[in-house]
Amino acid sequence: METTKINCRKISRGVAEGEVLITDNSISFLGNVDPESGIVVEPGHELYNKSIKDKVLVFPQGKGSTVGSYVLYQLSKNDVAPAAMINIESEPIVAVGAIISGIPLVDKLERDPYTLLKNGYRVKVDGSNGFIEIKDYNHQN
Repeated sequence: METTKINCRKISRGVAEGEVLITDNSISFLGNVDPESGIVVEPGHELYNKSIKDKVLVFPQGKGSTVGSYVLYQLSKNDVAPAAMINIESEPIVAVGAIISGIPLVDKLERDPYTLLKNGYRVKVDGSNGFIEIKDYNHQN
């Protein structure tokens, strides 16, 4: 199977691969993601009760308190962090959290990730060289 490569902006270096977990909703890591389990606990959020552990988490941007950066770090220390993250446009909370946690993060893809990616797709995120590769189109909804 052929892979699709999409260029993007590098935010946090590193390379990771995983299954896509995508949402149109912004994410506040402080209070809305459990740092012990990696489960989204925000009532009404599209990802409510889903685990972000080892996923390529695709979301527009972060929101909320700057303490969210530290929550990302806690997720990493507890081994329940996403493998990588893709944003439409990263903001400082998510960027700092990804950098201190060693989670690859990219944004500003040259093509709209919401038209390219679906839950269950397998994606490689290269935050060091600024691209993603869609590896597997066999997905689940």
